[in-house]
Amino acid sequence: MDWLQNFDWLQLLKCFVTGGLICVIGQILIDKTKLTPARILVVFVTTGAILGGLGIYQYLVDFAGAGATVPLTGFGYNLAKGAIKGVKEFGLIGAFTGGVTSAAGGIAAAVFFGYIASLISKPKMKKE
Repeated sequence: MDWLQNFDWLQLLKCFVTGGLICVIGQILIDKTKLTPARILVVFVTTGAILGGLGIYQYLVDFAGAGATVPLTGFGYNLAKGAIKGVKEFGLIGAFTGGVTSAAGGIAAAVFFGYIASLISKPKMKKE
């Protein structure tokens, strides 16, 4: 029970609220616009990459931790961060390989769990 006393509850709250707000923005975009979920995904990843490349998203990561790195914007941030690191280490080719290298764990997990989900579920077409 010592871990309960040493747990940073304020950081947990900041993480939860920040991640929740990012999800609320996504839900508002789904409900109030004609954007498809795929386009919203692209908007979130692109926004994270742009803000990450400009160094702005790092402030949100420092504030909220996983609340900022787990949503799709965090994936874009991770791609941008990896691309910048790749350019510093390998030059121009690092711009193309660095982002994928830094996000390889997340990409592999998404493919693996997506495959598992496809095995245990029966998708149905949406009726409009």
